[in-house]
Amino acid sequence: MTYKNFTVETDADGIALVTWDMPGKSMNVFTEEVMDELNAIVDAVVADSAIKGAVITSGKSSFSGGADLSMIKSMFSLYQHEKAANPDGAAQKLFDLVGRMTGLFRKIETSGKPWVSAINGTCMGGAFEMSLACHGRVASTAKSVKIALPEVKVGIFPGAGGTQRVSRLADAQSALQMMTTGQSLTAARAKAMNLLHQVVEPDQLIPAAKQMIKDGLKPVAPWDEKGFKVPGGGIWTPAAAQLWPAAPAILRRETSGNYPAALAILKCVYEGLQVPFDTGLKIEQRYFTEILQTSEAFSMIRSLFISMQELGKGARRPAGIPKTALKKVGVVGAGFMGASIAYVTAAAGIPVTLIDRDIEAATKGKGVGEGLVKDSIGKGRLTQDEGATLLSRITPSADYADLADADLVIEAVFEDREVKKAVIEAVEAVLPEGAIFASNTSTLPITGLAKSSKRPVDFIGVHFFSPVEKMMLTEVILGKETGDKALAVALDYVAAIKKTPIVVNDTRGFFVNRCVFRYIHEAYDMLIEGVPPAMIENAAKMAGMPVGPLSLNDEVAIDLSQKILKATVADLGEAAVNPEHMALINKMVDGLDRRGRKNGKGFYDYPAKPAKKSLWPELKTFYPQKKADEVDVEVLKQRFLVTIALEAARTIEEGIVTDPREADVGSILGFGFAPYTGGVLSYIDGMGVKSFVELCEKLAAADGAHFKPTALLKDMAAKGETFYGRFDPYAKEKAAA
Repeated sequence: MTYKNFTVETDADGIALVTWDMPGKSMNVFTEEVMDELNAIVDAVVADSAIKGAVITSGKSSFSGGADLSMIKSMFSLYQHEKAANPDGAAQKLFDLVGRMTGLFRKIETSGKPWVSAINGTCMGGAFEMSLACHGRVASTAKSVKIALPEVKVGIFPGAGGTQRVSRLADAQSALQMMTTGQSLTAARAKAMNLLHQVVEPDQLIPAAKQMIKDGLKPVAPWDEKGFKVPGGGIWTPAAAQLWPAAPAILRRETSGNYPAALAILKCVYEGLQVPFDTGLKIEQRYFTEILQTSEAFSMIRSLFISMQELGKGARRPAGIPKTALKKVGVVGAGFMGASIAYVTAAAGIPVTLIDRDIEAATKGKGVGEGLVKDSIGKGRLTQDEGATLLSRITPSADYADLADADLVIEAVFEDREVKKAVIEAVEAVLPEGAIFASNTSTLPITGLAKSSKRPVDFIGVHFFSPVEKMMLTEVILGKETGDKALAVALDYVAAIKKTPIVVNDTRGFFVNRCVFRYIHEAYDMLIEGVPPAMIENAAKMAGMPVGPLSLNDEVAIDLSQKILKATVADLGEAAVNPEHMALINKMVDGLDRRGRKNGKGFYDYPAKPAKKSLWPELKTFYPQKKADEVDVEVLKQRFLVTIALEAARTIEEGIVTDPREADVGSILGFGFAPYTGGVLSYIDGMGVKSFVELCEKLAAADGAHFKPTALLKDMAAKGETFYGRFDPYAKEKAAA
């Protein structure tokens, strides 16, 4: 029998090699079709007496990324459709759907013939759950091997037997750590946790897997054998008596109770270890069904799984423009940002010329890349040869003529219009026809900068976030005259360096920085009101933000906030800025020289390592302080989330952001907006626009007019609309269907 997604070859020893290699896909994923075929293969292996066992591997450089987004989407769509007419029936159908993969993997495990998973590369989610159901697991020593159950990061958890198998193989603490954080494991770490049997050289992977079967691998899982003992003795031991009472408290400390899926993992493991394995699978299936019905799971999967992949694959790329094969990129400005951009470009295999005012400055900029390469080599992510090859792609220069054959030039110089104007003119004097110029400005409007260009149609903004090598988002900004080709080239470049793009129209601060500074300015308001600084920071983190607003302001630099406020006054007048904010920042910068982390003192003090930063004690003397019990922490949490979401809604109303996916993905990847909400607009939609408007009006009455809901929000509330309904990102596709 032939299969579309698998090949099956049986050798002279009676061992079937099942190779998973989906046509037209860069990575194998589980789809309905894949599961149907795998089910048929299991039946065929069992039925053929000549087959002694099976090895399953991948025909691609990676093993598998887990479940396909289309399958997840269809599961949600079916549930939402059925729920309206028959809530109980919808839940039962969802329960049955959830159990399908669990049942398939259990079928492998109880087939009566040994199965070995030969993991040759990245093995994530459902793919590793399948591997855990195999009787043997062998992984390659290749650096590309990363093993994880990352589902918690998108609002769900390992629901195809993962919670039950991992907790029966590894000790409970390690199992919980792996699953509640979604952390990736190296092959060596996975073996140390007892999740793998062997780790071998890449060329020995299949022979080693087959040898396990030849050596008499038992076709029985440990938990199906009489007398099986859970590692560490299960939950009725002195060690467990210390772990389990503390585990929910530790989880709450880490998540502030915002992630139901993480708590469900604890429940699955705790309850599952007290019952037979098959009952444990049913417990997991029940909790997984419950979690899939939560707004957190729906919103997180939509934004962090579906939308993120769609944007990364070019959802906003103009049609009809051939893909750009970038042969050379220029970066002007060899400071930390420019040097980091050059590094990620070279890491993507693209030659890059790094320009600065003199060769010494440009060479110093390359040193940033050298430091990053050294760090990667030290962590085993690169070999010496790979690092040398990467660095060979970065050519420092002080001569703009070296950009004459560039396809794309990115300027990353000081945030000053005149400095940027000089760079634009110098680059365009040598830039070939059809090449694109991109500005990495973080705040200056692109349309204004493009006035210095003779080719505004080829001028675009590409805003990176620091640290460039770690941040996953890139903001692509369209000026009024930016053409489709410039957008296509920019998006092709962002895809090449493996970032997720959002496309926004031009405005001061674009999308991300507008929202970030609203977050920071809300903290200014709270300081001025006398809210203790520690409460401000802790409330923000309890709301789901990764760092407090005062700490964030220190990172971006307080004097940068001052420059932005002053530039806003210069361009829009004094009424555009809160004078109390300006007074606070002027005092910090001009009066006290507290500029943030960069000079070791801002809202926090930064002592020499290993000492940790701490809030500057004198900050609480700036304004009369309220007592802690006079402040409602829940209101503080609301204020932070609402002020950011309200600013995002304004960008939609102004036409700055036109696709709700980009607002949601941009808010999470750009500044960590409470991921459990699914992003800024999912936060509003999840609450209901009407309820959000009512909350805005309540906060406006108590905490300032900046909370007043916009005309768009009021209109949507009156009509019972959502952002994903009114601004449907799939409207064109639906119309064409």
